[in-house]
Amino acid sequence: DATLIKTASGKKFARDATDWQWWHASVPTALRRLYDQGYLIAIVSNQSGISLKSNSSKAPKADLKRLSDFKAKATAILAQLDLSISIYAATAKDEFRKPRPGMWRQLLHDNGLEDAPGAVDLEQSLFVGDAAGRSGGTTKDFSCSDRDFAANIGIPFHTPEEYFLGEEPKPFVRDFDPAKSHQSARLVPLLFTKKNPVDIVILCGSPGSGKSTFYWKHLKPLDYERINQDILKTRDKCLKVAAEHLEKGVPVVIDNTNADPETRAHWVRLAEKHNVPIRCVLFTATAKLCEHNAAVRALKFAQTLNPESRAMLPRMAFTSFASRYRVPQLKEGLQDITKVDFMFEGSEEDRKVWSQYWI
Repeated sequence: DATLIKTASGKKFARDATDWQWWHASVPTALRRLYDQGYLIAIVSNQSGISLKSNSSKAPKADLKRLSDFKAKATAILAQLDLSISIYAATAKDEFRKPRPGMWRQLLHDNGLEDAPGAVDLEQSLFVGDAAGRSGGTTKDFSCSDRDFAANIGIPFHTPEEYFLGEEPKPFVRDFDPAKSHQSARLVPLLFTKKNPVDIVILCGSPGSGKSTFYWKHLKPLDYERINQDILKTRDKCLKVAAEHLEKGVPVVIDNTNADPETRAHWVRLAEKHNVPIRCVLFTATAKLCEHNAAVRALKFAQTLNPESRAMLPRMAFTSFASRYRVPQLKEGLQDITKVDFMFEGSEEDRKVWSQYWI
């Protein structure tokens, strides 16, 4: 949609599988020309509204209709083109969804190109898409996922207007560029200075801000025990286990988001009850950076950065934190507050993957 075809009715969304026409009369000719020049042509599309559940009784009727319409429309388009074209549709928010490169890797695999260095001429390849991050004109692009997808796989990108109509490129803006997201940030402290024989350290930050990694690298070596509600399931259980450690003279780290004063107050009261100080480590990564980190963690670095096999988080996890977040204050009863800016740590190969576009 909006690249090869558009609705024939003029409406934003197609009424049914027959409501389509070519985006421009030049589209079929342009595709035929590429095919005759020896290009492999593939259509890659995000289709999260389609259900592929094998048990149709569990799939919403609307989702099943979208699947039926998509198949019918694709069949009609391919019949008119009469070319050998593959279609890839990402129906889940997983590693196959653009801008993530999963569909590209699958395309290479299906055509026997993944283990053949030089088999694909990336410089002469091209990707055309309408999600280009353009902010000008009559309408603003809904995302930059197509442009980011092309950047991830390393091939030239064109909008439909540029490729089919020969228009000049228009300005675009990326909401988030991971490679530039922390260039001005200071390095994560190499050592968390232990001030008290026994205390509570609460970590405050969004999902994906680096809290658990900070614990394993900096606090675990100082013999802090980790309290995490994702593992213990309830706050009451977390408070109970933390109290047991404190009674034994063991310091604890509260590895949760701890977004607001009300949540942090539970731990301040526990510290007062056991007559120990309570400190705070505040993680400053932006919402976009945290969402990016969580996606990379769940979809790519399962072993190195995700030992607990945490699943992909919905966007609501980040917006919920943002809506509840209040900056920690010493007046809450905290001994001190240590700020930690995010800085990726890993091999150069891992950095290259992390620096791609994942959201």
